[in-house]
Amino acid sequence: MSETAPRNRPENPATEPAAGTPKTLGAGSGAGGGTAPGTPDRTRRSGGDPASRGRTTIADGVVEKIAGMAARDVVGVHAMGGGLARTFGVVRDRVPGGRSVTRGVKAEVGEVQTALDLEIVVDYGVSISDVARAVRENVIAAVERMTGLEVVEVNIAVSDVKLPDEEEEAPEPRLQ
Repeated sequence: MSETAPRNRPENPATEPAAGTPKTLGAGSGAGGGTAPGTPDRTRRSGGDPASRGRTTIADGVVEKIAGMAARDVVGVHAMGGGLARTFGVVRDRVPGGRSVTRGVKAEVGEVQTALDLEIVVDYGVSISDVARAVRENVIAAVERMTGLEVVEVNIAVSDVKLPDEEEEAPEPRLQ
């Protein structure tokens, strides 16, 4: 993310917990007021609507995983991340359980909003603007549907184009 935060970043960034700390959603943990006549006893005794009792927190990494999966689903996206991150990622992908879904994705999560930065590699021959638009739409739909957070922005950086005759960057194995 850039050093100067745009005005449409998540609300109250100064009061946000440190990066990687789960963020909280919802109406807090206070009791709801009185109950209407005819309301079951369990609601009256426990203090209000069950949906308002407690808090839900969503970590940055959760949003990053959702966005990463949604971006990879778009036709024309060859890979996520750029340069060095992709090189290490190719090695990590070969280790069972080592695939990083969050490579190339950075999320800032507030209480009710989130902003995302994605770095992608596109296939040669596709319209970059069409791929970027499709990625943005798919990511916004997935994140908002699964988390209930409002996605205020999805910034996309295209770091490379995968040519048809290029092989994946994989370092030579050290052992033979």
